[in-house]
Amino acid sequence: MKIAILGTRGIPNNYGGFEQCAEYLSVGLVEKGHDVTIYSPNFHPYKGSEYKGVKIIRKTNPQNIFGQSGSNFIYDYLCLKDAVKQDFDIILELGLITSSLSIIFCRHRGKVIATNLDGLEWKRSKWNNVVQRITKTLEKYGVKFSDYLIADNAGIQEYIYEEYNRESEFIPYGAVDIKSPTSTCLTEYGLKANSYLLSIARLEPENNLEMMFDGYIESGIKTPYFVVGNHLTAYGDFLKDKYRNKGIIFLGGIFNKEHLDNIRYYSTFYLHGHSVGGTNPALLEAMAAQTFIIAHDNQFNKSVISENAYYFDSPNELSILLKSEEIIKNKKKFTQNNLTRIDEVYRWSIVVDQYESYFKRILDNK
Repeated sequence: MKIAILGTRGIPNNYGGFEQCAEYLSVGLVEKGHDVTIYSPNFHPYKGSEYKGVKIIRKTNPQNIFGQSGSNFIYDYLCLKDAVKQDFDIILELGLITSSLSIIFCRHRGKVIATNLDGLEWKRSKWNNVVQRITKTLEKYGVKFSDYLIADNAGIQEYIYEEYNRESEFIPYGAVDIKSPTSTCLTEYGLKANSYLLSIARLEPENNLEMMFDGYIESGIKTPYFVVGNHLTAYGDFLKDKYRNKGIIFLGGIFNKEHLDNIRYYSTFYLHGHSVGGTNPALLEAMAAQTFIIAHDNQFNKSVISENAYYFDSPNELSILLKSEEIIKNKKKFTQNNLTRIDEVYRWSIVVDQYESYFKRILDNK
């Protein structure tokens, strides 16, 4: 098969979840004998024409002119406009909203377009009401004009059917094996093994950081709470000012995966507040690193970790959990069950096989 993957900031991954998906999926499909091309923005630091056998086509992303959000609509349109002129069998769009205008208005020329919806972008609390309504409309028509739909989470799959009466294929993200844990890197970040709380997240309102911080403060526990993620933003500045001298330490972004895995492994609790996305890669990585997870109570998190975590929906609920001496008894059981689920559902080898099988079925039915 000749496959194009669009909608990302290119490979190798140096940005986020969809880029990680694009990298592992494209390389895995090439290893299985397929011809795969990734569309990449012109500012990506990797300048090669191929990466581990994956071909790279670059298109302009004018984010220095229109900003990140606005430029992505232009970039996605330029990518799809080029891709439909090529002889690809399948065009995979990773992410719906900024690609929706392209899917709606760009002539498909008989090409098959499969779209991975990602999360419910219109629910993100950082958007005002007008932007949320526009985003919901883009979702509606993007779903309508996509030939096939992919949901990375059972909750997203259910939403697509209930909201738009359309079937979708459930294909999750993958997780990577971690090396044998070692605590030697912890001192570099001011951490002491098994003596800190941890969250790894983009500092955005819908990730419920304020709810988690308030719950932590209400609990009165003295265990320090470390947060990994870029805090050099307006919302990051707001959080740092609001929670100054409250036991919450902002470490900034950490991009060394081996260090991140060890930081996860040696945490007392991993607090996961994501609430509007599908399957969050950080949650899978926490499961793979055998962290003891306390997660925001929503259908997306529950579809991934099921009963193998504790859940909160308010600062008070989280406070009670953090003060409890009983829940720690389930740590070994929960962490082992989560690791087993990773091995059975969320390994990249499994995900690549699922994409390959789905693409073959699409072409057989074309």
